[in-house]
Amino acid sequence: MANEDKAECDRIFGAFDANGDGKISATEFGEALTKLGSGSATEVQTMMDALDTDGDGYICYEEFSNFYNANKSLMKDVAKILLV
Repeated sequence: MANEDKAECDRIFGAFDANGDGKISATEFGEALTKLGSGSATEVQTMMDALDTDGDGYICYEEFSNFYNANKSLMKDVAKILLV
């Protein structure tokens, strides 16, 4: 990952990881999705299931960065909303 992409991924991850514990819980994920205009319980669970590839109930940085790398244009749009 290029340095500027890593920096942006770090900033977006930090916007989702509200308590700064290095992982994104379903609650934190839902709160961030609400800011993005989504966030029904079904949407949150569906997206958590897709991103939480190890099934531990949290999205770790590696899982998040894998999603970021696979969806850079979407994540740049997310950054415009969450990082204001």
